Amino acid sequence: MRQNMFTHHAHTILGFIEFAGLMVITVATVIAGYFEVSHMATSSMVTLADLLLMFLYLEILAMVAMYFGSGKLPVRFPIYIAIVALARYLVLDMKNLDVWHMIGVAASILLLTVAVLVLRYGHVRYSYGENE
Repeated sequence: MRQNMFTHHAHTILGFIEFAGLMVITVATVIAGYFEVSHMATSSMVTLADLLLMFLYLEILAMVAMYFGSGKLPVRFPIYIAIVALARYLVLDMKNLDVWHMIGVAASILLLTVAVLVLRYGHVRYSYGENE
């Protein structure tokens, strides 16, 4: 009984910390998105880098919403965010990168894309049972 009570309190405290962390991420993402939109409005110009950054913000919000909704976080979401972040890096710094760095970033994007395909295939081919 004592261990059960400890587990309950630990779960409650960790759940609160998790909730607080997700709220901080959500608020910070919304604020960053607001500043990005106001920067685009002030400059009267939208670049590809701006759009990719906005897409990153939306992916982060979608990831948090999915976690709040289901209590689970598919590993694909952080991989999607990494792919977009690498693409943004490639677009922004293309002039400053040498050929090998560009190939390395492009290969990283390809590797992450293959990882998503493998995960999706594994999920469809070897789906979890209803009781798991």
